[in-house]
Amino acid sequence: MSELDSFRHMKDEFFRTDHHSPLTADQKRAFSGLNYFPENTDLDLLLDVERFEGEEQVQIQTTTGDVQTYTRFGKINFQIDGEEIILTIFANENGYFLPFADSLAGVETYGAGRYIEPERGANGSFHVNFNLAYNPYCAYNELYSCPITPAENRIKAPIRAGEKVFDDEH
Repeated sequence: MSELDSFRHMKDEFFRTDHHSPLTADQKRAFSGLNYFPENTDLDLLLDVERFEGEEQVQIQTTTGDVQTYTRFGKINFQIDGEEIILTIFANENGYFLPFADSLAGVETYGAGRYIEPERGANGSFHVNFNLAYNPYCAYNELYSCPITPAENRIKAPIRAGEKVFDDEH
C-alpha cells in the first residue's frame, strides 16, 4: 500500500468511526469511503513562492455567512497541461492555507472548492501535493462553517487529484 493509499484509508476510518467526523450518524451507517482521483505524481509539486509585499489581511467569507481573517502570503506558479496556473497561498495562526476551485468544481469536485495545507520547506519553497486536496467539512455537513475559495484561486484548468465530490449514498 502506498503512503497516499494508507493516508486515505486512515481518513476513511476517521470519517466512519471518530466522534469528530463531520458525518452525521445516518451518513456514517452508509459510509464506505470517500471518492478520490487516482494518485497523480505530476501534481505533487515543490514550488517557489513569490511573496507579497506587506502583510495584507483579507476577510474570506464562509459558507455560513461569517468571515475569517487571513494574510495573503504569496503566490505560486506552475503548469497543468501547458496552461499556466497562479494560486495564492494564505496564512493565519493555524499555518498555510491554499483553497482552490478548478473547472471540475460542482461537477466532479465540491462546488465551493477544495483545500490544501502546503508545507513550507527550509529553503522557503512549498510542497504542494494536490493528491492531498480535500473537501472542507461543510461538503459533508452544512452545520460546519468553511471559507469559500476567493476569486483569485478559481482556475479554469482541471485538477484531477485529491478528493472528489462527496456522495452520501456511497
